[in-house]
Amino acid sequence: MTSNAFSWAVWSLFLLFGLGAVGQKGPTTPAPSSTTTRPESIQDSGLYDYWADMSGQGRAGGALLGKLAVEGEPLPWEPLLVSVTCQGKVVYTTQSDAKGNFGIVAVTLPGVLGKQGDSQRQMETHFEGCLVEGAVPGFRSTTITVTQRNLRDQPDLGTLMLSRIGRDAATTVSSTTETASPKAIKSFEKARSEMIQHDSEGAARDLTKAVQTDPQFAEAWLQLGKLQQPSDPQAARDSFSRALAADPKFVLPYEQLAALAAQAGNWKEVLDNTNHVAQLYPEGTAQSWYLDALANFQTGKPDLAEASAVKSLALDPRHSILNTEQLLAVILAKKGDFAGALEHLRSCLKSMPPGPNADLLKQQIAQLEQRVAAK
Repeated sequence: MTSNAFSWAVWSLFLLFGLGAVGQKGPTTPAPSSTTTRPESIQDSGLYDYWADMSGQGRAGGALLGKLAVEGEPLPWEPLLVSVTCQGKVVYTTQSDAKGNFGIVAVTLPGVLGKQGDSQRQMETHFEGCLVEGAVPGFRSTTITVTQRNLRDQPDLGTLMLSRIGRDAATTVSSTTETASPKAIKSFEKARSEMIQHDSEGAARDLTKAVQTDPQFAEAWLQLGKLQQPSDPQAARDSFSRALAADPKFVLPYEQLAALAAQAGNWKEVLDNTNHVAQLYPEGTAQSWYLDALANFQTGKPDLAEASAVKSLALDPRHSILNTEQLLAVILAKKGDFAGALEHLRSCLKSMPPGPNADLLKQQIAQLEQRVAAK
């Protein structure tokens, strides 16, 4: 998926800059992806293995670790955001993995301190006394204050507990999970464990059991559809539709339907679904805003595309959707903002694993640098 998206972005930039021949056919439509591997990241060793593999040195001063849990119901499979607030301002955002684990990693501060490479001192300067809490719309979160002891001796912050504020608001967490039958929940949790062990076939079997036991279990329908999507898009579409039938205020199935429409090049359907997300859930998600940006760009609305791409980046603190940065570079280049495009390509390179795609991106950057310097 990601390679197709990258090829499309590269093709577009070559087209815009006249940097070389790309053949006679048009670009491949990028298939949205939020699972791109990035060096030294949660995704580098597998999303679910990162926490166990984290070195002792990293745990001592270089990072703070914690966990999210939802009161009275299983944790969703989707990553949930966690924010760090210092003196009333959100200064850092991270996200959980499928087990609810999250990390706050060392930051590089400007000036002499940043050059010292003292991650513990940087963490103390940046985060001591700050509040950590879950940032999930529709949920109230407990808070944890970062202490000097956390930063020096005990990096484990403990557990943040999320509890529902209401039942009627649209959210990225379906209310049907709270009311699902115990038997369906048991199958759902078994499927989650199988996914953590990279057993997608076993997970699909148990998710099927979950929805057969409780056809109103929207979260199980969503996850089943995501597993079906690579090999059977129509089955996936049916599962996402069943999720919406069970919970019309659950926004993630709309996002997945938009992704399917993007793969088919049906940009009107993409916009129908992303607009539905925006109406129900104005904050949106990183993926829904990326898809909205892509569809608007493809239908000749670059200003709307740029605005949506910026929103996507703001909701994606780890830049897990590399496509967004590339798309924004294309949009800016087409509008003549080559310096802005270059900035985003450089940022994209930081998150790109070594390989042919990274090498090609470096060539792009070098040639665009020449173009900017010549202006």
